[in-house]
Order: sequence, then structure tokens, then C-alpha cells
Amino acid sequence: MGNLRSKGFTLIELAIVLVIIGIIIGAILKGQDLIQSARTKKFINDAGRQWETIVWMYYDRMGRFPGDSDMNGIIGDGSTEDPKTDIDNAKFIYPPTNPVQLGSYSFYVFLGNDGDSPKPRNVLVICNSNNCVNRFTDDELFYIRAFDTAIDGLANAGLGQVRAATAVTNVNSGKWLVSGLTVESSARDWSSANDLALVYFFDRKKP
Repeated sequence: MGNLRSKGFTLIELAIVLVIIGIIIGAILKGQDLIQSARTKKFINDAGRQWETIVWMYYDRMGRFPGDSDMNGIIGDGSTEDPKTDIDNAKFIYPPTNPVQLGSYSFYVFLGNDGDSPKPRNVLVICNSNNCVNRFTDDELFYIRAFDTAIDGLANAGLGQVRAATAVTNVNSGKWLVSGLTVESSARDWSSANDLALVYFFDRKKP
């Protein structure tokens, strides 16, 4: 009887298998990057650009901001001011969505002012809950930093038009209205240990 010899893979065959595995892994990682990039663009558009556009369109139509019924230039400084009702009544063809959904994440958008004295500044505020009491998670901060970078050119929680709020004392989810903000004023990174909201000074810069 002839000798039976077990036949294994050659080095060339093993190399081919490794190359194929590498290509598959690369495609999976690239696909994840594309999904993350698409979600980031959606967040910046839906939670920021679209809302800002709607606010300025309302201003062009009505001569005031939504939530500024006394027409003094400040959103939400009176007891009857109601951004949501104003936006709903304007009947825009493409009204903003609230909350903004990104997979399992929900981001709630509010309009209002920072409560600063002597001249409050109008703000667009983004939280991860409808009462702004939960700090951002590290995963959520990925999108927050991307928003900050899109507006200011860098992600810094205490500089530019986009800043962090470490306290939010007045929230009315039924009116999409927020005030009573403690806004960061020192240069630092965004923090899941401190930051409750993103604050965007959309109509004038914060000094």
C-alpha cells in the first residue's frame, strides 16, 4: 500500500486567505465609518442647520423670532412666549423634527435665551432629555463635538458660539422653551461629567 499523506494549506493559500480576511475587515470598518459620518451629518443638519433656518425664515415672515411675542428681540423672556406654537402656526413645508432621532439616541431642541444681564442672548439649546437633566454620555459627545466643530471650527466647550451648559434651571418641553442656563466660559473639552446641554448663540456671538 502507498503511503497516505495528509495535505495542508500551502503558504500561498494561507496568504490569500489572510488577504481576503483583511479586505472583509476593512470593508466592515469602512462601512461603520460611513454610517457614523451619515449620522453626524444628520445630527448637524436636523438639530442645528434646519432649526436655525426655520428660526430665520420665521423672522423674515413675522419680523420677530418664534417665542418673542413682545418683539423685543429676546426669545422666551415673557410668560406667554411659545416657540413651538409660533413654529406650528407658521406651517412650514418642512417643519423641524423634535426630538431628533439618531439610532437609539434622542436629542431635544429648545429655543430661548441665556438669561445674561444686561442683554440676554438668544440661544438654540440641545439636550438628551426633554427636561435637560441628564448629562451627555461619551457616545453622545461625539455628535456634540462634531456640531461644535461645524460651527466654530474646533470643539471647545467654553469658546465660540457653541458652548456647554452645566446647569439648566427652566425648561418647558411643551413650548420648546429654555432659559436659566449656566454657560461655560473657560476653554476646555466637552465633558460627560459636567455638560447637560449644547448652547448655540445663533444670532449674536457670546463674548
